Amino acid sequence: MNKENIFLPEKIEYIEEGPNKGRFIIEPCFPGYGTTWGNTLRRVLMSSLKGGAVDRVAIKGVRYEFAGYPGAKEDVLQIILNLKKLRFKMFTDETVQLSLKAKGVGDVLGKDIEKSAEAIVANPEQKLAFLSDKNASLEMQIWVKSGYGWVPSEEKSREGLEVGTLVIDSQFSPVVEVSSKIENIRVGKRTDFERLILSLETDGTCTPPEAFVKAAKLIEEQFNFIGSKIEEELKEQSKPKVLKKEVKKSKEKAVKKTAKKTVKKPTKK
Repeated sequence: MNKENIFLPEKIEYIEEGPNKGRFIIEPCFPGYGTTWGNTLRRVLMSSLKGGAVDRVAIKGVRYEFAGYPGAKEDVLQIILNLKKLRFKMFTDETVQLSLKAKGVGDVLGKDIEKSAEAIVANPEQKLAFLSDKNASLEMQIWVKSGYGWVPSEEKSREGLEVGTLVIDSQFSPVVEVSSKIENIRVGKRTDFERLILSLETDGTCTPPEAFVKAAKLIEEQFNFIGSKIEEELKEQSKPKVLKKEVKKSKEKAVKKTAKKTVKKPTKK
């Protein structure tokens, strides 16, 4: 097959299937290209989009995560698990410190966290704990930051942290789930062209189309960089090579010419 046969898809459609969930249909894809695009997009969507999550927390009166919490239905470990489910839309690359204070009987939710212009809770109805006593209270400092993919607590630095600050696992990726499916379709007499169906769900900090565009741009940047570097290398290799002896001779000539120019003629008395 010649190069002219490799054409771009003619149809790209997005079908919304619910809040933060939908399907992209791309067709017809040149044989093998749908599979390649699907695998590449899936990988980038899951691992390479920046998102916001809780990095660490300090709960008043708590020093260790494996302990109960007076006046709450949940123990400390369960409260931390609920904190991991919080999703944040970040407007800074710096770590943001937030406060939460709750008192009395009732649910403690994500919306009870103090408001900030730098980090907004995307799922404010996320339950963090239930206080079962009218005199019970829950106070904590929450540190939120941006990152990529899944980062376990074991990989995070604890240097300089105060006693009682609990470092937790963080799921930064704004993509909750992504999958790709390939269907063979007919183009002319050929039946091996492909229809790519990419199903995508996000956490609400960005829409599926926004996530798709970000992933596509990242892939484009990577391939453009690789292509330009290879092109530069080829241009460098195509330049005429000068032998070391010729370079040495040319340098010697240049030195002699410079020496002649700097020699002053003796003045007549």
